[in-house]
Amino acid sequence: MNTFSKGLLAIGISFSFFLTSCEDKSQEAEETGLPADLLNYKADLSDQEDHKPLAFSDQGAWFAYGFPTAAEYQGGFAGPFLMTQENGVWSSDVLSRFRITDLRTGDILHLNQFDLEQCSYNSHLEQNYEGEEIRVEQKLLFLSAHTAAISTRIQNKSKKSKDLFVEVKGELRSSSLSLEGNKISVGIRSDQSEAQGTIRFQSHLPEELVVAEDNYYCRFREISLEAGAADTIILEHTFIFPEDLAHGELQGSPSVAGYFDQKLEERMAEKEAQLNAMEFRPGFSGLRFFDLASKCILTLQNNWRSAAGELEHAGLFPSYHYRWFHGFWAWDSWKHAVALARYDPELAKDQIRAMYDFMDQDGFIADCVYRDTTIEKHNFRNTKPPLSVWSVWKVFEQDHDTVFLAEMYLQLIKQHEWWYKFRDHDGDGLCEYGSTDGSLIAAKWESGMDNGVRFDESTILKNSEGAYSLEQESIDLNSFLFMEKNYLSKISRTLMQEEDADRFSSHADSLGQRIREEFFDPETGWFYDKKIDGSSFIRVKGSEGWSALFTGAASKEQADLMIRNMMDPVQFWTKVPFQTLSADHPEFEPDGGYWRGPNWLDQSYFAIMGLERYGYGSEADSARKRIFRNAQGVMRPGVAIRENYNPITGEGLEAQNFSWSAAHLLLLLIED
Repeated sequence: MNTFSKGLLAIGISFSFFLTSCEDKSQEAEETGLPADLLNYKADLSDQEDHKPLAFSDQGAWFAYGFPTAAEYQGGFAGPFLMTQENGVWSSDVLSRFRITDLRTGDILHLNQFDLEQCSYNSHLEQNYEGEEIRVEQKLLFLSAHTAAISTRIQNKSKKSKDLFVEVKGELRSSSLSLEGNKISVGIRSDQSEAQGTIRFQSHLPEELVVAEDNYYCRFREISLEAGAADTIILEHTFIFPEDLAHGELQGSPSVAGYFDQKLEERMAEKEAQLNAMEFRPGFSGLRFFDLASKCILTLQNNWRSAAGELEHAGLFPSYHYRWFHGFWAWDSWKHAVALARYDPELAKDQIRAMYDFMDQDGFIADCVYRDTTIEKHNFRNTKPPLSVWSVWKVFEQDHDTVFLAEMYLQLIKQHEWWYKFRDHDGDGLCEYGSTDGSLIAAKWESGMDNGVRFDESTILKNSEGAYSLEQESIDLNSFLFMEKNYLSKISRTLMQEEDADRFSSHADSLGQRIREEFFDPETGWFYDKKIDGSSFIRVKGSEGWSALFTGAASKEQADLMIRNMMDPVQFWTKVPFQTLSADHPEFEPDGGYWRGPNWLDQSYFAIMGLERYGYGSEADSARKRIFRNAQGVMRPGVAIRENYNPITGEGLEAQNFSWSAAHLLLLLIED
């Protein structure tokens, strides 16, 4: 049984009561500069496996929360959404829901009848219930990857003292989880694994604790509040893996006044510092773009997962929102790292390491990997396009960590050379996408452009045992390898490996010449894939063509011809420009075509950076503005960033909260 199956789920809840002050939300936002409500976390849960609601997490946690919308669940935060149960389930509507009773009148203070204000920040969630005599303020903050703290502040607004009776209850929704308990604790068990959880009460033991199989009830002694006074109850939900037990988080956090507020201030300062570290491009530095940068970072944050199970380093999901994206993908990881490096270089390094942990002795890196292979298996049928050297260099540019360069150096070389050993069928120095199992579908996956039109007539060739190639040499693959050689030369020179530096530089020059001579068609002004024997181009005008501009492999004359096509409204200058396939192609499918027409923002980023490289700066900025303005909801608070977009209408398509879309939007905003 793997690590997940033996995982430990601990929902540790500790309670403490103390007086505290809390400033108004609007003042808090103004003081910190943190934008509010960039994503909509209201969770109208239809069933335990409902992936439609967005969920807030931080610090690499494998669990997340939202705001309840149903009246009967007011008084707590929706969830947690557990990304360790199956492919993600909502364990509860509200695991810890408060109810308050006025002991002097016997009236239950129904929070769903109070005026409610719910608000989210990159740092935390909060909701405020305003009644005539009582105000309840709730905040949820991730203290670490394993612990979320919930602060519930109850204030007596009246001119008379009040005696209040406070209860906390919760119910499980997931049929794979159950509760058991005794007088002082509650356990959570899973029939999907050996995972278990614990609900523990610290500082103040319950007066009464009742535990059934799928719900619990806790009653505390009364709270007495003088006029204007307030008390705060702190709950902690801890979800922890066996290898993390040594952290001691099951012992709970200090039950002292001000602890939560101190941690909240630290987290808010951390998030503000991340935003303030951004250097925006000229013309893209207004408040709207600041908010967009914050939304991009928040999207990446919600997809951030700590090392766990078979994942030895932290990294990002493509999207927690889509049930099949609960893992790490290779070329996603390289792209994530380039953006992460702008505000969290250490996480960027771990994102790269997370995939290199799955490199074999020959230099092959798995396509995608998962924490728990009983849920999803790692995919060793193919790898992904070679962008890791680019990502390592871009991380180095931010913090100049030569130790990291040295750590990665030999691994990068091995991975780079793997392509020439296992994906160069005819040994001519030009590589092909392929697979390890001989399947055509896995070979297409290796390109990252699964159903791209350029592969419609593809066939597969055997190179050696466990190594197969498509019968076509791809322009993007060889352009990326050209770029890798140039970056490997820079890395080598930085590490004073001069012989390697000269070798990679010389090889880059040779490959660049071949790309210019063999992949470009001057008649149509485009770079194409070509048949492996060089007999003909595969004449599909797709986004892979401008990889030669992004990497600098094209000549200035070739770039000028390419850009003329790219800026043509009939081809690529669409409402959301630089989509995956020319709009005049007969197979163009902009709505739901995946790689047959929709706009993927990584490809737009490659195009825009190519424009800038060849002196088309104003056109590049015009493209940025079109994307920001026309990609549905990108600039609108509350709307999630999507996997791809319809280039004609701007409609968002496929998964929400997509990491590499957020990563490339962020990169388009800042200096590069």
